[in-house]
This record gives sequence, structure tokens and C-alpha cells, in this order.
Amino acid sequence: MDVKQSVAGRPRKARATALGLPVGEMIRDLRTARGVTIAELAEKIGRSVGYISQVEREQSGITIGTLQQIADALSVGINWFFQGQANAPPDERDIIVRKGNRRILDLSAKGVVQELLSPTLTGQIELMITTFQPVSRTGRGGRMRKSEEAGVLLTGSLDLHVDGKCFHLTAGDSYSLRHKGRHRFENRGKVPAVLVCVVTPPSAY
Repeated sequence: MDVKQSVAGRPRKARATALGLPVGEMIRDLRTARGVTIAELAEKIGRSVGYISQVEREQSGITIGTLQQIADALSVGINWFFQGQANAPPDERDIIVRKGNRRILDLSAKGVVQELLSPTLTGQIELMITTFQPVSRTGRGGRMRKSEEAGVLLTGSLDLHVDGKCFHLTAGDSYSLRHKGRHRFENRGKVPAVLVCVVTPPSAY
């Protein structure tokens, strides 16, 4: 699906579905997983609550420009709505995620790519794989945990900072975080580090 603006300067309307998957449903699922209310999203993009509600229920069209604003507000690229499971055969969409169909979850940290391994954000478990390039890290202040999280480091090494404490992880090490608080990862090594983790209930941070 073409996601470019019209060359005539008029905003192009996104179709109600992206390759068979409802755009409104994807917006709602991502917004809910982010813990953002309809009112908060509407305020972020300068639109009304009623408009967001209509878009999520597939009762209103949406321009590519507005979809980009929503993507920015929810910290994903606009391709989130046009790739991933949209390219999967219908009988696989809720079960299988092929390597080439992974969706990128987080664009906020330089050198860190976080991909969703779960088919959707609507289940009770969120499975992710994160690649940390050398000398990269998640946010300096750490992320506030709202869910239980556990993971295993597949390759490389990482420093895990948890509520003021630092733990050095090497390939094969695992971790589990059960309580609310802040944590962050840092790759101080010279090779990429790959981490697989699961979060429950989903937070899609």
C-alpha cells in the first residue's frame, strides 16, 4: 500500500484496511498496549476524542498525515500499520510471525532495535527481540516497569541496571523482573547484543 502524500498536495485518505487488516483496530490495540487513553491520543495529535473513536471503529477515514501523527504519538514508524502481519496468510496471522514480518516496536533509542515476536498486542503475553549495537543503550533514566518481564541474552553482553543496581549479563544469562520500578540496558561491548524477553501483561513500551 502506498503511504506517500498525494503529489497534488491534497492529503490522501488511508483505506479502512491495510492489506486486509483494519487500521483502526491496529491503532486501538497499540494505543491500549501503550497505556494511552483516547483522550490523551486525541490531545497529542490535536484531534477530537470523537474522531479517534470513529477511526478506531472503522467509521471514519484517516489521512496519511494523521496516521503519521498517530504513529509518532505512539512511538512507532508509520510502516507499523502496513507491514508485519498484514503480509501474512490469513490462517497464520494470529499464530505465526515470520522473520521478515516482524514489527518494530520502539524507535526512541539510537542503535537499539526492538521487534515484536508476538502476532498481536491483544494477548496476555508480549514476546520481543531486541538488538543492541555496540555502545548503545535504552533511555538514560530507565523505563518504568508496569508489567512482569523476563528474558535471556542470546549473544553479546549487556549491563542491566535495576533500581540503582548494575548486573553484567553475558550470552546465556537470563533475568526476571517482578516488581514495579525502573530498569535499562546498556551494551558497552564491541559486538551487537541480542536479547529475547517476554512481558506480561503486555506493555509495548
